[in-house]
Amino acid sequence: MAMSRTRKIVLVLSGITLALLILGVIFLALLFSSFSDDSPTVRDNSVLVLRVRGAMPDYVPEDPFVERLFGADTSSLASILSQIKKAKVDKRIGGILLEVDFSAAGWAKADELRDAITDFRQSGKPIYAYIEIGADKEYYIATACDKIFVPPAGDLFIDGLSSEAMFFRGSLDKLGIYPDFAQIGKYKNAPDQYTRREMSDAQREVTNAILDDIYNRIINTIASSRRKTPDEVRTLIDTAPHRAPQALQAGLIDGTLYREQVERELKKRLGYKDDDELRTVSAADYRRVRPESLKLNTGERIAVIYASGGINSGSSDGGGPFGDQSVGSDTMVKALNDARDDKTIRAIVLRVDSPGGSAYASDLVWQAVEEAKKKKPVVVSMSDVAASGGYYIATNANRIVAHPSTITGSIGIYAGKPVMKGFYDWIGVSSEYTLRGKNAGMYRETEPFTPEERAKFESMIGDFYYNAFLPKVAQGRGRTTEYVDSIAQGRVWTGTQGRERGLVDEFGGMERAIEVAKELAKIPADKSVRRVVLPYPRTFLQRIFGGGEDEETYAQLRARQQQRAAFEALPEDVRRALRYAAVMDRMKRGEVMAMMPFELRIE
Repeated sequence: MAMSRTRKIVLVLSGITLALLILGVIFLALLFSSFSDDSPTVRDNSVLVLRVRGAMPDYVPEDPFVERLFGADTSSLASILSQIKKAKVDKRIGGILLEVDFSAAGWAKADELRDAITDFRQSGKPIYAYIEIGADKEYYIATACDKIFVPPAGDLFIDGLSSEAMFFRGSLDKLGIYPDFAQIGKYKNAPDQYTRREMSDAQREVTNAILDDIYNRIINTIASSRRKTPDEVRTLIDTAPHRAPQALQAGLIDGTLYREQVERELKKRLGYKDDDELRTVSAADYRRVRPESLKLNTGERIAVIYASGGINSGSSDGGGPFGDQSVGSDTMVKALNDARDDKTIRAIVLRVDSPGGSAYASDLVWQAVEEAKKKKPVVVSMSDVAASGGYYIATNANRIVAHPSTITGSIGIYAGKPVMKGFYDWIGVSSEYTLRGKNAGMYRETEPFTPEERAKFESMIGDFYYNAFLPKVAQGRGRTTEYVDSIAQGRVWTGTQGRERGLVDEFGGMERAIEVAKELAKIPADKSVRRVVLPYPRTFLQRIFGGGEDEETYAQLRARQQQRAAFEALPEDVRRALRYAAVMDRMKRGEVMAMMPFELRIE
């Protein structure tokens, strides 16, 4: 007998209701599990297993709910460093097994990890590195550990450093797009990626100087760690890659062992019986151990503000459509003002990992730092890169701390516009302008600058460089404008080179910056401090239900995750091209950019 229409409707609605009920139960289960404050069970003499891999951003808010719901990876350098610091004082942790995988982090982050590993080893606890396959950076990090193990079939591609520069002029010519740019500074070669097909002499000079500095320091560090001479290390690099047995014979590693065999080595070191199972705790679980339970992160409050990514107007973004974090001037100014006005906060540490961006937005953040300094110390901690606009927002801090491998400087600006006429002609689009005002057509997409417009345009960006950027660096660093101009000109420096020229005060990472902040705030050196991240990280549910301009729906959050996943699935060179295209699009209205003159990737 045929089912009636009413019954069909009732069954469909019942099915939908049941599905929603099941989803609701799952949602509530995730909700309560994410809010549960129960610490994991950590057994005595356990080994903390940490993995170093991927982009390793400075800071990502840890949200268990998002991790469970979206499978999002919230690992960050700050999280790894926190786990190592806790493990050092946690009597239940007997040692660390560090699984080192390919990492896209820069060399300054690698230095910061090495510093944390070295500090952990002062506890007398072992920390072993396990590398299945690794290149220079992965091996460099591992050399800070007590021992390095590679499986018998593994490889070490420690074959030296390389830097790739990408140029798009050929593609733009084919598309009929003419890049009409101007820059201030001999070394401010950012437009070169659009206007040239090869490196300029200035870019080649800077790239070689940076590579020499970092390469020599890596060689000396490895030589010291592995008890070799620098010449021996150079020879091993020149004869790489090395299979695991060759690496063992050369003294680069301490054993060719599989993962289970490495665990046996740890058991011996920690005094386990042969038939005992190694007790391990994962990073995901150990993150739930509150630092306060180990008498860490207590005492006077110091604000930590992260400035990671390109600098734009508006709000910061933890990961835009191109998967990158960004620094929004509105977000940064509010965070600095909140820290300044909070009487319980004794000092501010501004952590910068930015190649720059909008000169206007950078200036707004600079002013907020200037105002904050009137009430309490501001210390800058430079990560992988703090250049151009990233240096602009750092220059007036009370003290600047950087790693020797930090990329900094690039004091210079550029601006321009893409002229799209050839492309529009190609696709059959025509434009007609009706203007009022002598310079109303300056930013027309279909016409290059006229001589009069170019003179006006270059005067504008020159004024910003000579009457804003240079004087503010000179004021912040206690130097003359003439001296700053002599080391500026858009030139990029390493942290070592920057310190020699007065752009950086001392070497170190976040830990050293906190120590300096304590000194300036007159907090006793032996007193612990509580780090307060500003702006306060908002949970998934707060972002959906909390209101405000940053409110997002579940659908928007999910769409952003999907956009990011799609972008990350593209080849790296395609991703870089899309980023450059986005920057070029921002400049079509003449926005002045304080960005690094080229993307410096050292692998």
